[in-house]
Amino acid sequence: MVAGIADFRKGKVDPRNASARLLRDWVEQQSFTWVACEEILAEYKAVLRRLGVRRETIGALVNLLREEVEMVEAGGSGQISPDPGDDSFCRCAEAGRADFGVALNPRDFPQGAMRAKVVGRGEFGARRRRE
Repeated sequence: MVAGIADFRKGKVDPRNASARLLRDWVEQQSFTWVACEEILAEYKAVLRRLGVRRETIGALVNLLREEVEMVEAGGSGQISPDPGDDSFCRCAEAGRADFGVALNPRDFPQGAMRAKVVGRGEFGARRRRE
């Protein structure tokens, strides 16, 4: 999500990176359901703060996401991912019964522990265009 927003920030109408294209498609075509939980929104806030994004911009973005995504309760505990920071994303995908998980780092999302098929951001766009 953050990589996609960064591409738009440069004022591009036709984004070049796969994350930005994925966001554009979600907004324009509503071609998939984005599932999130409070832990993920907190992670987005933290990353955007570290990148120096203004507090009011972060608030507006998070509020927009809260309105537009399908929010789920992603309880549970224990480590799922080799990167403990990604555990909330794994739990959210499971709680939301996601068909796909899109990640910059698919290796951190163990396919054997998840129902969702985890793919890279470019691969997800290519799959959707074929279907």
